[in-house]
Amino acid sequence: MGEIFTMGISTSIIVAVVAVASIVIGLVIGFILRKKTVEAGSEAARNSAESIIKEAKKEAANISKEADLQAKDILYQGRTDFEAESSTRKKELQAIEQRVLSKEESLDRKYESIDRREGELLKRERSFNHQEKRLKEKETEAQDIVAEQRTKLENISGLSGEDAKKMILDTMEAEAKLEAGKLLKRIEEETRAESEKKAKDILSLAIQRYAGEYVMERTVSVVNLPSDEMKGRIIGREGRNIRAIEAATGIDIIIDDTPEAVILSGHNPVRREVAKLALERLITDGRIHPARIEEIVSKVETEVDKSIMEAGERAIFDTGMHGIHKEVQRLVGRLKFRTSYAQNVYSHSIEVAFICGIMASELGISTKTARRAGLLHDIGKAVDHEVEGPHAAIGAELAKKYGEAPKIVSAIGSHHNDSPETIYGVLVQAADTLSAARPGARREMLESYVKRLDDLENIATGFHGVDKCYALQAGREIRVMVENNTINDEGAVVLSKDIAQKIEQELSYPGQIRVTVIRESRAVDYAR
Repeated sequence: MGEIFTMGISTSIIVAVVAVASIVIGLVIGFILRKKTVEAGSEAARNSAESIIKEAKKEAANISKEADLQAKDILYQGRTDFEAESSTRKKELQAIEQRVLSKEESLDRKYESIDRREGELLKRERSFNHQEKRLKEKETEAQDIVAEQRTKLENISGLSGEDAKKMILDTMEAEAKLEAGKLLKRIEEETRAESEKKAKDILSLAIQRYAGEYVMERTVSVVNLPSDEMKGRIIGREGRNIRAIEAATGIDIIIDDTPEAVILSGHNPVRREVAKLALERLITDGRIHPARIEEIVSKVETEVDKSIMEAGERAIFDTGMHGIHKEVQRLVGRLKFRTSYAQNVYSHSIEVAFICGIMASELGISTKTARRAGLLHDIGKAVDHEVEGPHAAIGAELAKKYGEAPKIVSAIGSHHNDSPETIYGVLVQAADTLSAARPGARREMLESYVKRLDDLENIATGFHGVDKCYALQAGREIRVMVENNTINDEGAVVLSKDIAQKIEQELSYPGQIRVTVIRESRAVDYAR
């Protein structure tokens, strides 16, 4: 068993050894066969690579030859282009060189010409210096001759140089004034020929279409008494009644020897009216004492204020206005108690409004705006006793304050200026002059009226060449008669301007004053 088992193991081992040996032999044979196969493939690849390399070398040789040929062509073309461009540049350089040479020749010629001119200028300069020297000598001689002649003239005429110069200047000034007068006369005649007819037509039409009433009042209010005994009752015991009336109204009561009358004096026309009405009611009632005075004055103030608003409303309605501030309406109503040279300003303002509207309709501009400006042009007079300044400026400020249009404000503020800013200012100024300057429209105290007329005539007679002068139309016009041999036609124009200017500087007057200078030539002969 052991031997059998040993033999079995040996056989297995042998078999295994044989198997392993077979595997090894197979692997060796496979390796040898694979090696031979690889060697055979490598040989084929080597042969293929050698053929590819040969073909590549042939193709590279061909490409190299083609590249050499192309390079030779490019090189030839470049050499040809370069030679052509060089030839062109060479021609251009030759042309430039030719121009430079031409310019050099031209400059040389110019330099030569400049040198010649410089020589000529030097010669002329020497000649001019010589002539200047001779002229200075001549000038010195002429100055000596002039001085000598001036001395002789002064000795002959008996006038010094300054006096002669002054005489010449005066003569030239007179001649200049004469020429200015001629020019001014011609301009005025031309302007008047175009505008005077139209202006006259408009103004005459405005006057014809409106005729206003004039309310004449004195500057102080007078209260009539039933008897002189009433004066004592007004004064009261120890003057308490009159003091109460003055304290309540702010108006001074003047009780003098005037029979059956009491004078009320005050700057405020509304307060003066309140005092007048209150005093008349106290006299009618008969009960005059401080408590009753205060009661009556309070009632009258309410009534007067109401009448003021009604008057303003009536004026606004009559002139066709709308949208006017209540305070402006009150100012218009207060003008009912304001007078200017005894002309009632309320009636005057309404009249100015209508005249402005008529002229505006003729000119083709807004009649409502013109009437509005005319109605409000004097509202400054309603408060000019309370506010300092000219009534035109005060009125313009009030109109601006209460929302009036700028053209209305301008017309109010400039209606007394020499040159209003707008057409409405011109219309208001013309209508204001028409309403105020019409004969009978205003009254003045006799003394001031006569003095103004004397002053007008004295101013006119103070000018050289004036023979006679007369103040006409209640001082609205002055006619000046001049000497025919002293003043000519142009001088008359200048004289009228000078007289008007002096009147403006020295006199105060309402409206405007017309200065008329009259010069006439008379030829007189006798038949015998």
